[in-house]
Order: sequence, then C-alpha cells, then structure tokens
Amino acid sequence: MTRSLALWLIVGGLGVAAYAYLGYPLLLKLVSVLRPRPPRVQEPAEWPLVSITVPAYNEEHSIAATLEALLAIDYPADRRQVLVVSDASTDRTDEIVRGFAHRGVELLCLPVRGGKTAAENAAQPHLRGEIVVNTDASVRIAPNALKPLVACFADPEVGLASGRDVSVAQIDGDLNVGESGYVGYEMWVRDLETRVGSIVGASGCFYALRKPLHVTLFPSALSRDFAAALIARESGYRAVSVSEAVCFVPRIQSLRREYRRKVRTMIRGLETLWYKRRLLDPWRHGRFAWMLASHKLIRWLAPWGLVLAALGWLLLAASIRSVLLAAPLAALLLLAGAGWYWPEQRRAPRLVSMSAYVVSGTIAALEAWLRALRGELNPMWEPTRRSAAAPR
Repeated sequence: MTRSLALWLIVGGLGVAAYAYLGYPLLLKLVSVLRPRPPRVQEPAEWPLVSITVPAYNEEHSIAATLEALLAIDYPADRRQVLVVSDASTDRTDEIVRGFAHRGVELLCLPVRGGKTAAENAAQPHLRGEIVVNTDASVRIAPNALKPLVACFADPEVGLASGRDVSVAQIDGDLNVGESGYVGYEMWVRDLETRVGSIVGASGCFYALRKPLHVTLFPSALSRDFAAALIARESGYRAVSVSEAVCFVPRIQSLRREYRRKVRTMIRGLETLWYKRRLLDPWRHGRFAWMLASHKLIRWLAPWGLVLAALGWLLLAASIRSVLLAAPLAALLLLAGAGWYWPEQRRAPRLVSMSAYVVSGTIAALEAWLRALRGELNPMWEPTRRSAAAPR
C-alpha cells in the first residue's frame, strides 16, 4: 500500500511539472504548425506618437543611463514622449531627471509612495501618445527595439506587444545563471503562444499597448503587465511577443534578492489571476483559457507537484529500506544549500547555482501560495536592485 501510494505521488507530482514545462510547449508547437496565426506586421507610413513611461523609486544610480538609452532609441523624436514617474523618491532621482528637461523628458513627482501600478495609474492623465510603452528604470532597451514593437499595431487585431527580455551578465560578475536559463525558456514559450494566438502575460520590463487599454485604472496591489494581456483579450485584441524588440535585463546578483522578488511577483500574479479568473472559463474563452491555465495556474502549481513527488520518493525509499534511493534528494538539497550560502562576490559552480535556483524557486512559490491564500497583498513596489548591464 505504501509503495503504491509512493508511486502515485511520484507520477502525479512529476506529471504536473512535466506538463507545465514540457507538455504545454510541445502542444503549442503542434498547434502552431497546424493552425498558425502570426501577427501582420507592417511599417507605417508615419510612426504614431508613443508615450514611454518610466516608474522610478530611488534610482539615482541608474536613471541617467536609462534616459540616455531611451533618447538614443531609433524613433522620431517628435513622435515620442518620455515620462518619468517618481514614486516619492527620497534620493537624487528627481534632480537628475530634471536635468533632462531640455531634451524633452518629463517628470511627474508623486507626493506619497504607492507602488508601480499606482505610479502607472497616476501617469494616465499625462499620456499623449496613442501607443503607451511601459518600461523599468533598471533595464536597457536596444536602440532598434521600439520600431518593431510599434509596427505590430499595424495589425488591427493586436492590442499589446511585448518585448523580448535578454538576461545579461553584470559588470561585476555573472552569478545567477539559473535566471538566464529561465528567462530564455519563458521567451521561447511566448514566441510559441504568439504563433498560436495570444500571450497570457507581458514583459514588465518593456511592453506597449493601445492607449484605450491603458487608461482604465487598475488595482495597485495587482500586476499590470500580467493583467494587460488579459485586458487586451477581454477587449477583443491579441497580445503578442516581438522577438526583435530586445530589452537587456541585468541578472540579479544575490539569490536571496531573487527569492524575495519571486515571492513578491508570484503573490501579485496569483491575486491578478483571481481578479481575472473569468478568463479561465473554457466555454467562453476557448483556447485562451487553456493557455492561461497551462502557462500560469498549472505552472504555479508545479512546485506543489515537486513536493509531492519528493515525498513519494522518500516513502518509496522507506518502503524498500534503501538509503541510496534517498541520496539524490539529499545531494540536491546539499547543493542548493551550498548555493544559498555561497559568497556573492564569488562565482558558484554551475551545478551548485542551478540547484540553488531550482530549490529556492520552488520554496519561493510555496511561500507565495501560502501568503496569497492568507490574503496578504503586496501593493508596495520594491524595485529589485540590479547592477548595471554589461556593455553590449
């Protein structure tokens, strides 16, 4: 009986994770071959006016470089508005941004800190563009990235276009290879979703949407970049990923900071999914409901599946009285522990780094679930501090 239960736990737990990370992309690949729906991209005769919003909180060390990069983007200067929304910054962020006023950069200072979504809500009355581009102060947008993003809106079915995140090394070291691998995988899945129909979440670092989809006030405790793709679907539009619209995202140096970021991000994601739960109805939303459930809900359930599989593995080892059978789990935990306590200034071996990334990510997801189920919201935006991206 114990052995049978152990096998069911192993097969069921691993099955959930395997479907989320392997089965779903393979099904997307099959559908994309049988019924492809690529967006119709065409360069417009006249580029539309775009409003680029940059929420910022205490970004004095990065905001100048960010604005220089935005101003250097290949896009007509007279068709571009750059608006920095300072979320009650207490350092020199506002002063630095004011130094760019003569180059057309606008500054909106909020008197009370409210978080990223609240900052984006506050920006709405000041947006002049028909296309709104949301980005972060800690990333770098490639000089030729904006035009491919905006060109997607020549297709009247497209309501949102998301950039392609590229995880890059930091100037002071490449210490989190796990994050790089996961970002690459996520971009691959979004490309497949684009070929099938619509992505189910945009890149918070760099995405654009039609202004009518942005002007609706959104609860500050929720994730706008995730919800933006869902709002586009509700409004009858597609959301697509644009591989040519590259945004360089510096990797987080500290595994502990990455852990805290994952917990915050997933809590907001779970609450956002609950807020838009009606889109999970397959009778009304068909293929999109399947994609949303597979990409988000089932992937977020995968860590629980891994826990059940690990429990089943231990039960199986106990039932046949084999210490060796439990050795792989013990080795994984030892490697993850070594990675967690590895000095930040030194580069950990790849096996140690990957083990720590997988185990800490699983635990972070479990914590996020428990906190979300207790009703703990996280409206206050705490931007993840990243070192500057290495020059490319």
